[in-house]
Amino acid sequence: MIGYTQHTQGQRPMKDDVNRRSRAKGRLAALALLLPLTLGSTAQTVLHVEESGVAAAGPEQIASLPETVVDGVAADFAPAPLPPAGPPLPAGFDVRMFEAMAQQVVADQRVPGLAMAIVHDGKVLSARGYGITDVSDAEPVDSHTVFRLASLSKGFAGTMAGLLVNEGALRWDSRLTDYVPNFQLSRPGAAQQVTVADILSHRVGLSRNYYDRDLERYVDYRTLSRKLADAPLTCDPGTCYAYQNVAFSLIGDIVFAATGDFYSQEVQRRLLKPLGMNDASLGLEGIESSARWAKPHVRGRGGWVSVMPKPTYYEVAPAAGVNASASDMAQWLIAQSGHRPDVIPAPLLATLHQPLVDTPYQTRSSAWRRARLGSAGYGLGWRVYDYSGHRVVYHAGAVQGYRGMIALLPDSDIGIAMMWNGESALPAGLLPTMLDRALDIPSDLTAWIDIDFQQPTYYAERDTPAAGSNAAAATAAPR
Repeated sequence: MIGYTQHTQGQRPMKDDVNRRSRAKGRLAALALLLPLTLGSTAQTVLHVEESGVAAAGPEQIASLPETVVDGVAADFAPAPLPPAGPPLPAGFDVRMFEAMAQQVVADQRVPGLAMAIVHDGKVLSARGYGITDVSDAEPVDSHTVFRLASLSKGFAGTMAGLLVNEGALRWDSRLTDYVPNFQLSRPGAAQQVTVADILSHRVGLSRNYYDRDLERYVDYRTLSRKLADAPLTCDPGTCYAYQNVAFSLIGDIVFAATGDFYSQEVQRRLLKPLGMNDASLGLEGIESSARWAKPHVRGRGGWVSVMPKPTYYEVAPAAGVNASASDMAQWLIAQSGHRPDVIPAPLLATLHQPLVDTPYQTRSSAWRRARLGSAGYGLGWRVYDYSGHRVVYHAGAVQGYRGMIALLPDSDIGIAMMWNGESALPAGLLPTMLDRALDIPSDLTAWIDIDFQQPTYYAERDTPAAGSNAAAATAAPR
């Protein structure tokens, strides 16, 4: 039975079939991209810098360091230089203006509530809430209101696997069947070809979103993971892309086998807690036990109607199981931008954000993508775009009643995350608006978003005491 199992070293099949070797060329090319990055992502000792600017190191570490001259005097250990400042914030990147636009999005309940985080150079520029948590019991959304992240969770899965690669518990080319020996696919020998990197980059060989409909009919993940043995393959594993939720979540089985602990607990211990993501959680129980959380909303005859969260996609925790607030996402953006090497080493981020397979259809899937994207690919839990010549690391997510987007601009050291609790595409236009301003791309301020916005009207003054507080009037009646 497929399930959480202990590690078993499996035998790899002999590859004496010339045709099979030919089909594997594409897979080897992708792995070739990973291997040099993986070598740079191996486990390393991090020396934390104290307030004095001197790294904290024990006597043995200090004794092993080369002699250094400080102010003309030989010393065993010298003060660490301050890190260089990041790129300056672009002049047109007006955070107060973006906050005002976010407030305009929730005006008149065009969407019930929205949370947004913006960071630059490792600092939080904004982490606020807008609108209300529930049209039936109106409470303002603030910086600690928890939203369901849906597929933004995939970035957590890739990072979690990468931490295990760093410490030597996994390799990107480790075989799934080494950890889940009973796993089967419909084509003989195909299951033994699936690697950790294949799972995280949607290259298992199945057609798109396989068994998602069954998942939405409340079929449990364990049953669906076994049913993958009956699913037809469209290509050999590692040779083509098709977005998955059920198959992607096989990484949870691998994490359990490699660590002996459940995926959700490992993510909490290795990512959420050390990053200070104190509102974040995994699963339905996690969001419902939050001190403040945004209810999902669907359209009804009279307007928005709040509903209870569906448990279905929580069944696939690596694909869609994380919940978080704007405050949490600010810390996640900072870490994914390379400013928390004590938790996520920079070489690992380079690996996670490296595209492994092309996804050209993404360049046509919305107006802003058609206008801005030159190419699109998928890495390890992350999409990677060429946005008018600039690299953007991105993901979007959607489940019933929730939507979200996250984007990183490595060259500008800017990160943006947005979550909202209504089934509307309206807020999505905020993201390319901010990207255009960050990259100094000329465009109309409301080119991507249909709101009546007057630039001088700001949502929050600088001396507002409580970040995320919402002074807008809220009504519980749906419109």
